[in-house]
Amino acid sequence: MGSSTLNNNSLRFTLGLIALFAYAAFGTHAQTFPTKPVTLVVPFAPGGGSDIVARTLQPKLTERLGQSVLVDNKPGASGVIATNAVAKAAADGHTLFLSWDTHAINPVVMKDLPYDTFKDFVPVTLLARLPLVMGAWGGLPANNLQEFIGLAKRQPGKLNYASVGSGSSNRLHSENLHKLAQIELAHIPYKGGGPSIQAMLTGEVAYSFLSYASMRSHIQAGKLKALAVTGDKRIADLPNTPTMIESGFPGFEAYGWIGIFAPAGTPEAAIARLHREFVVALSDPDVLRRLHAAGVEAIGSTPQELDQWVRKDYDKWVKFLRETKLRFE
Repeated sequence: MGSSTLNNNSLRFTLGLIALFAYAAFGTHAQTFPTKPVTLVVPFAPGGGSDIVARTLQPKLTERLGQSVLVDNKPGASGVIATNAVAKAAADGHTLFLSWDTHAINPVVMKDLPYDTFKDFVPVTLLARLPLVMGAWGGLPANNLQEFIGLAKRQPGKLNYASVGSGSSNRLHSENLHKLAQIELAHIPYKGGGPSIQAMLTGEVAYSFLSYASMRSHIQAGKLKALAVTGDKRIADLPNTPTMIESGFPGFEAYGWIGIFAPAGTPEAAIARLHREFVVALSDPDVLRRLHAAGVEAIGSTPQELDQWVRKDYDKWVKFLRETKLRFE
């Protein structure tokens, strides 16, 4: 996905004002929400990028909402288990889905989903986007992407790679790389970034495209290697790690993204309050510092912009799969 114009300070300030006006317009109705703890349902196991973002926001949201904010990890089925749980939850704003980009991919690659991606949810805000890092096992005899490709060509089909699910974006990015580089690796799906990282640490898999946030400590400790990043520029924390484009793959630019959704039918007053508090939490200096250090770009969009983002991403993956004819087990 190309560079976004959503993420800039002036827009975030404008969005904050919009949220404030919306909050005021609903008056006392907005002020009565929430009446109990708010749960952020995360579609993957602890330790991945979405989980880290959720837990970074958790204290500030608890402070702002005046109720405890809980993080509930529901891994499995490329995020479908968590997504379905929120789709079936009470539409009162107290149960929210903190999505990964699989939210736009699952309706493309999976048949008979137990929910409707576009009808069963109300968008709240696009929280963030983040470039991915091609992280590799620390003992792998390759220190950059071109060396890795050479290794894979010498051992066709013998190396494994990890994804967070059969239809996940990091699997699709991997398959795209394999097609472009003309290499062959075996796919092993896991229930999130955390388990994928554990597999890399033991050498069970050679690599995976994951968020820098999830691999940061292991890369700094030398237990994992960063071979390339998928954004349009290098990550400040990894000045010596080139982009995929710099590594010989023009046009290979990709980002993970995280959004907040509520069940369809959630009152507009609750959505307005949630939008306001998420945007304010994202603009907190300590939150911004921690997200930036983890390679995460805070956004804070309007609900309408999140809806447009999901539909655009969905259309992109439909086109990609039509062109690649990739099949899913």
